[in-house]
Amino acid sequence: MLNAEIINEVKAELALLGRAPTALDIAAALRSCGQVVSDHTVLLVQETVRRDSVGAGALDPLLALPGVTDILVNGPRDVYIDRGAGLERAEVHFADDEEVRKLATRLAASAGRRLDDGSPYVDTRLASGVRVHAVLGTIASPGTCLSLRVPSSRRLTLDDWVSCGSLPASGRALLSRIVERRRAFLVSGGTGSGKTTLLNSLLGLVPPSERIVIVEDSREMNPGHPHVVRLEARPVNAEGVGLVTLADLVRQSLRMRPDRLVIGEVRGAELCDLLMALNTGHEGGCGTVHANSVEDVPARLESLAALGGFGRDAVHAQVAAALSLVIHVARRGSRRLVTQIGVLRRGDDGHVVAETAWGYDGDRCFDGPAADRLRELVA
Repeated sequence: MLNAEIINEVKAELALLGRAPTALDIAAALRSCGQVVSDHTVLLVQETVRRDSVGAGALDPLLALPGVTDILVNGPRDVYIDRGAGLERAEVHFADDEEVRKLATRLAASAGRRLDDGSPYVDTRLASGVRVHAVLGTIASPGTCLSLRVPSSRRLTLDDWVSCGSLPASGRALLSRIVERRRAFLVSGGTGSGKTTLLNSLLGLVPPSERIVIVEDSREMNPGHPHVVRLEARPVNAEGVGLVTLADLVRQSLRMRPDRLVIGEVRGAELCDLLMALNTGHEGGCGTVHANSVEDVPARLESLAALGGFGRDAVHAQVAAALSLVIHVARRGSRRLVTQIGVLRRGDDGHVVAETAWGYDGDRCFDGPAADRLRELVA
């Protein structure tokens, strides 16, 4: 069995070729390192070289596991995966932090991003769709940290949400009517709660005659719809130029005749452009936002709009005119649930408040204080 030291010697020999090694090259390198050559050893080194040059290194087998949504690397020894039932330790480790750093640097470089001591963190997306976040060990403990978000290979419909108990049939009917009636809404929830997955499912209900334009910071959405245009933001390059922000893309999307304008995740000043767009006749717009509950969404929107220069009264006026509903998803252990549908309305002080209209706790559903208003919106 070849150990890591021998494989590294062979890889050093192959690196001198200046080209992709063939099986004969690998056999010759093994002999020069004093190793017995067999089909098995050649294939082993060939796969290791391929994995360490174009794949995700030691994480490749984890990416191939069915149902994996996240891979987390905390330094060389601790690797975790999430397959829908919470984090579990993986039987994978690296030789040292330098090996983790090399992998992180290579993944960043494959996406055209820089990762070094001068720029010790990166957030990017690979060509495969895997989202990569890396922080070098110079500023992280217990070493270089990698977070990989793996896109789902399967598109879930609302029927799938119902069949797995994440949404009751009555909730499915409400969500369907929200889309049908072209109500503007946000999907709220915490990290990993299923916001993007639910929004994908909802966009699958949009009539095929309508054009969907999606604006995202990093491409994650892939709704089952025949007419979708996706715009992706871009950070500055190594020369410090080339920046394309979400706000830039929202403004561009308005010139692309969208029937439905979608913001993959509202996280900053682009909220102001979205609100103004929805207030100029673009019905049925939607997006996702981080929030702990339906009731917390107005405060969250207020803080985000402040980044775009909106005052408190201005943002509440825009939200009241642009958005009607909030759909909240939450994670309960291994289950993801649609727990609330809330209605946005102006309070007595003129500021927007969110009231629960419909709720679901995983066993039963119930009406909230704004149930009558929700029925009016979807009637």
